[in-house]
Amino acid sequence: MRAHATKEPRVIAYDVKHCCGGGKLCLVSVRQPSEKDRGRDYVTGVLGDGTKLLVDRRAARRLPSRFRLTVRGIGPFRRLGLDLSGEEWGVLLYD
Repeated sequence: MRAHATKEPRVIAYDVKHCCGGGKLCLVSVRQPSEKDRGRDYVTGVLGDGTKLLVDRRAARRLPSRFRLTVRGIGPFRRLGLDLSGEEWGVLLYD
């Protein structure tokens, strides 16, 4: 996080898409804030080093009280992600 410090807190976004067949896709991402985030309902989270995050309220209810961020991907596809167990992912995405 220190290597990629930003002035604004990162966002843990939670998005739900509904398919035409009635299915539901839940997407979670850790990203920079954007214009579409203005006016959305976020709660503030703080990492152990004091870094602040904005967490979508729908995800905040389902996330464990403590979680880690990790770097995923290779090269230009590197990104921050949540480091959760399989059970924690299940609760976050499907409960």
